[in-house]
Amino acid sequence: MLRIVYARLTCYSFFMKIISWNVNGIRAVEKKGFIDWLLKSGSDVVCIQETKANPAQLSESLLNPVSEDGSISYKSYFSSAKKAGYSGTAVYSKTEPDGVEIMGDDRFDDEGRVTIAKFGKTAVISAYFPNSQDAGARLDYKLAFCEAMLKKCNELVSQGFNIVLCGDYNIAHKPIDLANPKSNEHNAGYLPEERAWMDEFTAAGYVDTFRHFCSEPNLYTWWSYRFHAREKNIGWRIDYQCVNPGFIGNVKYSKILADVTGSDHCPIEIGITE
Repeated sequence: MLRIVYARLTCYSFFMKIISWNVNGIRAVEKKGFIDWLLKSGSDVVCIQETKANPAQLSESLLNPVSEDGSISYKSYFSSAKKAGYSGTAVYSKTEPDGVEIMGDDRFDDEGRVTIAKFGKTAVISAYFPNSQDAGARLDYKLAFCEAMLKKCNELVSQGFNIVLCGDYNIAHKPIDLANPKSNEHNAGYLPEERAWMDEFTAAGYVDTFRHFCSEPNLYTWWSYRFHAREKNIGWRIDYQCVNPGFIGNVKYSKILADVTGSDHCPIEIGITE
């Protein structure tokens, strides 16, 4: 279990490309070209969710990806679940962060739900929000995580950090964010309680960067493996990169990388300055 990896002080002035992706098993996606994709992505930081592994199970290439000529390399920081093959988050970064932390709450750290990397006054969070499951079997746990995450974001902002909350929120916020909202109103990921929390989160000032730039429908980040859903674009937008209100002016773009395959989710990307 990751606690605190290290801490050091650095001054930053930069443009940063941040990608977030639920890979649905990092060992599985490694076999589908993940390392080559990562090295060619041009990203400075990549937030990963649902790793389903701990570092001891991973190849050196996954732990420390390096291009053949050595010109591109990443270090990795993992928060793994106690349960084997379950949950987990990670951050890949070209630049060594000032510090890497986890949530600080065993309820969620035991499932590897959060990895936080700090770069100057920017905190990049890789978060894997729980699935509320059929009939809301885990809804209470999901809402407890949501509450704790909002508190964590508020704490970081109060400490002078700007936050980029990246990850699979497992929530489609508005009808525009899924192909069939009416038929999914009582299904996990679109329950009234989950949407209400997203309302609370955005009412607190946090900005859904993708919707800040794009109001178009039929743009999704997750598709079921069943019924050729991706081919038919019957999807959900449940992956987000949200920022605190004071930082939205530093976000230059936000987009969905729908052409990238290898998982039932696709990556999302933003560019920020500080």
